[in-house]
Amino acid sequence: MNYISLDDYKKAWVFRHQDAPVSEQDLALIKPMSHERAAVLWSTMVSREHDHPDFFEKTDWCGNDDNFSQIVPWEAAWEEGAEQLPTEILAHLDWQANTTIYFCMARDNIIETSFDVFKRNWQNFMFLADGSLLLGKKRNEVVQFLATGDAKLGIKASVK
Repeated sequence: MNYISLDDYKKAWVFRHQDAPVSEQDLALIKPMSHERAAVLWSTMVSREHDHPDFFEKTDWCGNDDNFSQIVPWEAAWEEGAEQLPTEILAHLDWQANTTIYFCMARDNIIETSFDVFKRNWQNFMFLADGSLLLGKKRNEVVQFLATGDAKLGIKASVK
């Protein structure tokens, strides 16, 4: 099984928050991965060595600042209740609406959805911003959402 039910997902409360309601249609498209599936994707796309963003090192592509070109604030827009992600992030992620995305929080905690669902519900996902990486399937652009309220915009290198 590649996914677990949103009802069984420990952090599902972020998608049921009364201040940021998510439509039933979008809830059906937010798919937390099983621990096994998440581990495979993490090892393939993020890091073979480290289980969480707190432990990234320069040997991980995502721990190497050379792979990131810009830092932009996201928290102010979030606190204001902005409907859209900051424009710098949207410009960096010039992806189609149906692009499959992975919101990667840890080796055993990844959510899969489409880019349009993520964009509509970005406020909810930011409750989970603690170094989380936003990756697109077959895309090189990446955003790392930091707990500081900033986002690092970068290009994904291959996992070694």
